[in-house]
Amino acid sequence: MDSLTQIVLGGAVAELVAGKKMGNKAIFWGAIAGTIPDLDVFLRAFYHPIDAALLHRGFSHSILFSIIFGPLLAWVFFHIYKKKYSFKCWLHLFFWGLITHPMLDMFTNYGTQFFWPLDTRITFNTVFVIDPLYTLPFLVCLVWAMFLKRDNPKRFKINLIGIVYSSCYLIWGVIVKLILLSQTQTVFSNEHISVNRSMVTPMPLTSFYWYTLGEDDSTYYVYYTSIFNGDEKKIERISKGNIRLENLKWKDINYSDKLNFMSNGYYILEQKNDTISYYDLRFGLTGKLTGEKVNKPVMGYQFITQNNVVHKAEQMNR
Repeated sequence: MDSLTQIVLGGAVAELVAGKKMGNKAIFWGAIAGTIPDLDVFLRAFYHPIDAALLHRGFSHSILFSIIFGPLLAWVFFHIYKKKYSFKCWLHLFFWGLITHPMLDMFTNYGTQFFWPLDTRITFNTVFVIDPLYTLPFLVCLVWAMFLKRDNPKRFKINLIGIVYSSCYLIWGVIVKLILLSQTQTVFSNEHISVNRSMVTPMPLTSFYWYTLGEDDSTYYVYYTSIFNGDEKKIERISKGNIRLENLKWKDINYSDKLNFMSNGYYILEQKNDTISYYDLRFGLTGKLTGEKVNKPVMGYQFITQNNVVHKAEQMNR
């Protein structure tokens, strides 16, 4: 999720486990803890663009990271504050502040390698990375709690309301996704389409509008669903083309397997002269976001080739 959301979650969880003893210090350091896993983005400059993308939400978003750095940070702050608050208090604050970050990110499209070093990325595809309906009510509850004294019973209750609301919102997304996923075969069958597999994920900034992607051996099929509109779905077709990752030749390291892992196999490649464009279809198309003025996949990379060998890769900017 976005940084603001992780700050709110980290602060709220810290308030829940340590607020009665530490007051607003718990919220402050919990908010810091909630942002720490995303600091891996600063390492991108030292990595190949594809390795950098895989690095994000890897080790720093794993349970192992929280197990190591939760106690370590607790020990450091226990001594910085000259043992004013117990080690156990700091441990709960940092462990839960760290681990709830990747737990929330599991619900997004990109997911996390929560059980790193295992290369399985856990993703539920039930909330977009920025969703005001998740974040803003949660933020209001946390800010409201901050202005109450730490021993005020209302402070705990208001913060808890924010946590319960945000959790219910995530459950809502899971329920909607399961319902829509159960309908995909019917929607495709009505158009005489037989897909090998399909996925459903929310569109940007909302849990009320969803993107469905299915595939067979040669084609991807896309349609959109509003939970307020049960009309017949218009299915778009995207050809897989003749180029696949396993056919690419690389000058140095072969990144085909990593790109396939990153996209979970939902991708297309387009070649124009010496440039090959790789598009990750899991993140949707820009058509619905631009009024159909531009209808390209949202996320991708460009590969510069020489004599049909990939020499350079760079992320597309949209």
